[in-house]
Amino acid sequence: MRSTANHWVTTTSPMMNSQTLVGTLSKTLSLPLSLPAPSDPDGGPCRRTYCGRGRQCVLMPETGRAECVCQEKCRPSFVPVCGSDGRFYENHCEVYRTACLQRRRIYVVHSKDCFFKGNACTMSEYNKLKSTLLEMQPAAPPSGQRGRQRDMEAKRALVDTMFKYLDADGDGRLVGGELEKVGDHVEDGLLECTMQDLLRYDDYNNDGHLSLHEFYTAFQVVQLSLAEDQSISVSTVTVGLSAVLTCAIQGTLRPPIIWKRNGIVLNFLDLEDINDFGDDGSLYITKVTTIHMGNYSCHAYGYEYLHQTHVLQVNVPPVILVYPETQAQEPGVSASLHCHADGIPNPKLVWLKNGMDLLPRSSKQLSLIANGSELLIGSVRYEDTGAYTCIAKNEAGVDEDISSLFVEDSAKKTLANILWREEGIHYTPSKGLSVGNMFYVFSDEGVTALQPGECEIRRHMKRSERIVATYEEMCPKGEGVSPQRCVWSSAVNVRDKYVYASQPLQSRLLVVDIQAQKVVQAVTTDPFPVKMLYDKSHDQVWVLTWGDMDRTHPTLQVIPQASVGEVHHAIRTTFQRVNDFFIPPTNLIITHVRFAFVFLKDEPALHKIDLETFHRVKTISLRNHSCVPVSMAYTHLGGFFFVRCQSERRPRAPPQLLIDSVTDAVVGPNLDVAGQPFVSPDGRYVVTPDPRRSKLVVQTVSFRGELGLSRELDQPAAVSDLAFQPSFAESNQHAVVATSGSGADLLFADLSSGRTEVLRGLKEPLPPRAWPWGGPNRVVVSSGPFGQYLVTPSAESLFVLDGKQRTHTARCQTSREGTQCLGRRA
Repeated sequence: MRSTANHWVTTTSPMMNSQTLVGTLSKTLSLPLSLPAPSDPDGGPCRRTYCGRGRQCVLMPETGRAECVCQEKCRPSFVPVCGSDGRFYENHCEVYRTACLQRRRIYVVHSKDCFFKGNACTMSEYNKLKSTLLEMQPAAPPSGQRGRQRDMEAKRALVDTMFKYLDADGDGRLVGGELEKVGDHVEDGLLECTMQDLLRYDDYNNDGHLSLHEFYTAFQVVQLSLAEDQSISVSTVTVGLSAVLTCAIQGTLRPPIIWKRNGIVLNFLDLEDINDFGDDGSLYITKVTTIHMGNYSCHAYGYEYLHQTHVLQVNVPPVILVYPETQAQEPGVSASLHCHADGIPNPKLVWLKNGMDLLPRSSKQLSLIANGSELLIGSVRYEDTGAYTCIAKNEAGVDEDISSLFVEDSAKKTLANILWREEGIHYTPSKGLSVGNMFYVFSDEGVTALQPGECEIRRHMKRSERIVATYEEMCPKGEGVSPQRCVWSSAVNVRDKYVYASQPLQSRLLVVDIQAQKVVQAVTTDPFPVKMLYDKSHDQVWVLTWGDMDRTHPTLQVIPQASVGEVHHAIRTTFQRVNDFFIPPTNLIITHVRFAFVFLKDEPALHKIDLETFHRVKTISLRNHSCVPVSMAYTHLGGFFFVRCQSERRPRAPPQLLIDSVTDAVVGPNLDVAGQPFVSPDGRYVVTPDPRRSKLVVQTVSFRGELGLSRELDQPAAVSDLAFQPSFAESNQHAVVATSGSGADLLFADLSSGRTEVLRGLKEPLPPRAWPWGGPNRVVVSSGPFGQYLVTPSAESLFVLDGKQRTHTARCQTSREGTQCLGRRA
């Protein structure tokens, strides 16, 4: 037998209120309750005699004639009605039978007044009767439990004792005779109500007796129960569908069900996707996304100690990407085909060639690496030409994509016509930007397109090169400035079509056409544009300008339709005193972002803005946590925002704050973690260099939206910047690469295993004072989900790192004197 935990609680509201009584009356007024007279079984004269309500026909034995007399009794049924004499009657029949006996006119009154005035047993008097009965019971000994539950148990104990006392024959039922026997013990002041009124008011099934369940109801003992095996309920739903979470707490007089997420009550919030709470207390999510995953709890209003936890997991069908889409190789060389798939749970990868299964285990020619995310062909032959299909499957669905391989002589001649594609673009505001299979390097000499594999400069746009649209120099010489030099502060990739780079001293952005490898336009902005982010969902570039070096007149501007080949312009938004802003990133699963956040100078609040309308949606106050936001990060798993704070009151940096994107509510501190948060592209890892403890704190986010502490790693020095790189040994895993802001060391750390390596001797970084535009003084940039290279600058050169070969790392070093490819043992 399944065990059940029962709980009882007390309430103060009456069980049957006036509306309930009136509803009962209105439903029962037309029921005929008179019993037919059995005294004329053959019909006879009584068949032709109508006596009216409350009377019955009988045959007089002396005369044999039919006569009407008052009805001897009525059918026992409790359908309460009010009489015109102000009295309360059990049913219609009793009204008219009494009128007959008293020889006066009494009729049914369609009103509730007789329950509340006159000499009848009113609801107030009835409650007094029940209170008196409870006071007559011996007090229960203290249970030692907490307040509300202690009161609940004490009340139940009193009602149990009273029921056992009244139930003289111990059959578990209270009948009229048993109640009448104890009526004399009730004090005289309550004679308007009798023990029989317990039956009249609270015998809800009209069976003529009170069960223990009905007795609990009469005395307002709410009995709540939750089966032990239902204390935690796990639900799985596919993204885009609806979900219904039903609370398993049951019981008599159960109060309304309250739902919480991360400790925030949902019932009273105006939420877009959680906007319906069923009559049975169920929680409805109309369109589930990954932010809805996590824990939800339900409890009866006022009784939080008994609650059920619902764990919602959201499955996502795979979304696949292959690299390269097409490649041509000469016979005898190796070829790699890469496949990256995101999904929940992690997809399994299978390869086909020309529609047929590949069997790499039986072939020395083929090998699968990192759970199938890379297909390596050792020495290609002409017969290896074909279409290689990568198929990704999980519980929610399947996706596939094709990578084509051509084996032919003089393959290098055709490579220029092959489309290379790579998603997941990252940028650096100082020295480098990853676009496709190349890095764009921004230096005081101009812009350099660098191919990292061969450490080859594909294109160098000198500072004196002219802009196509205006024929101005790319980096004009300023007044009194010598020598001529380029000054950059930020750069973003726009759909692998354009690169936007900001020139703060020229108050403009340059637009580089990736295909033409030329600067095609200069977009004028407010003075000192220092930071840019690309909103891929709406094809917009957002620009933060300072106004001057002292940041006295900051503005936030937007360039719409940034990837469209036309003349671009900047639109000024209405936000003033902007200190910084944040746009959540996209990935293969999350392709649309609706909202961004703006931080105002010295204000403990986040301003949520609509990316489409540029309007403020709401303000999230952080004043209760004394947090002035400095920066943010976001994971779509469970929808957590991580806010780095600086304190209004104390010099020591406070912990990060967690904000739930479903409710926009502050959940609370993120443990005791302080510092700049970084989230991996798949949202599964949160890495924070904590400057107070010289630790790299690694937290995980599960596919159920649960945030947990994974490990703490020792960092060699104060971290300046951090980037993620896909694991080359295991699919759907990442390594983290962290640079030092004061030394020449770089840290590699595998997030799944915690194994760390330090790469030394990368020369000293740019001094912080020499980089006035905010952000890290030594950035590190990864080349996306398929790239094995990273770039990081020193004060005088740029290092290109091979992240796959860490023990013997090939290093490409560029400087003003040229480019060098170096090897160094870590």
